[in-house]
Amino acid sequence: MNKKLKTKLLFEMIRMREIEYKIQREYSKEQMRCPIHLSVGQEAIPVGISNNLKKSDKILSAHRSHFHYLAKGGSLKSMIAELYGKESGCAMGLGGSMHLIDIKSNVVAAVPIVGSTMPIGVGVAWSQKLNGYNKDITVIYFGDGATEEGVFHESLDFASLFNLNILFVCENNFYSVYSNISKRQNKNRSIIKIAKAHGINSTKIDGNNCEEIYKKSKSIINQIRTKNIPHLIELDTFRHLEHCGPNEDDYLNYRDAKEIKIWTKKDPIKNYQKRLLNEKIISNQDLENILKKIHKEINQAFTFAKNSPYPNKKSLLYKYIYA
Repeated sequence: MNKKLKTKLLFEMIRMREIEYKIQREYSKEQMRCPIHLSVGQEAIPVGISNNLKKSDKILSAHRSHFHYLAKGGSLKSMIAELYGKESGCAMGLGGSMHLIDIKSNVVAAVPIVGSTMPIGVGVAWSQKLNGYNKDITVIYFGDGATEEGVFHESLDFASLFNLNILFVCENNFYSVYSNISKRQNKNRSIIKIAKAHGINSTKIDGNNCEEIYKKSKSIINQIRTKNIPHLIELDTFRHLEHCGPNEDDYLNYRDAKEIKIWTKKDPIKNYQKRLLNEKIISNQDLENILKKIHKEINQAFTFAKNSPYPNKKSLLYKYIYA
């Protein structure tokens, strides 16, 4: 992997985290009136995967969707405007954080109902195949909780049966709200083995190692394109903040202090940044310049969002929905 790509991966991860830190700071002002699910700590996954995707490839996400949207090229200005409920938002201010969409970048949808984007994504991939787009793929992001839904099995079965170009991406952060996976699933239950039982190739990848994600997903995505078969990858990761909202909630003690310490040491950005500094691929001055560039973009996006108008009855979408 060359220096330019390594720097790009780090830049994109830092950008995502700084965007969510800004959202975190602004949310308490109560101008964003939608629920938000932040993904701080999970940056490596969408960055590693999306750098192997073409513009024509499609993605779908769930309630924790900011990073997936941004990694695929979704407009930051439109995303922030959507959080503020403005007409210039990516869903014209009518969807909020959990319903992001960017047709130009082929971000098909984010839907908060757990597991719901799996059958939708299968439908998208099925449509692609019927229309002869055999080299494009559909990426479906979901959490470990979604694997407990019936549509998980149905979606895997249909994708396997019809050899659809789908990459199922399970971001396993071990918690469904406050419930650890060990309290929801038998210890012998394996997401990887479930996929294999449905005839789908599956791979486990370290969700904190952006380079490993990039390299392994590149091979997997190429295989999906050439052989026209689905694949599932499971990536262990960890959200640093509360399930829903801008704060930390570790005072609730649903996550053990030792567990938190272990995972924060695996921080994908801090470790990769340290590695690139040690390899002399970047310098401290480079990092300062990166932050300046990112903060300028973020501030412009928030200014744009705050100055944008709210939806009104002249909006075509508003008329379509409320007429």
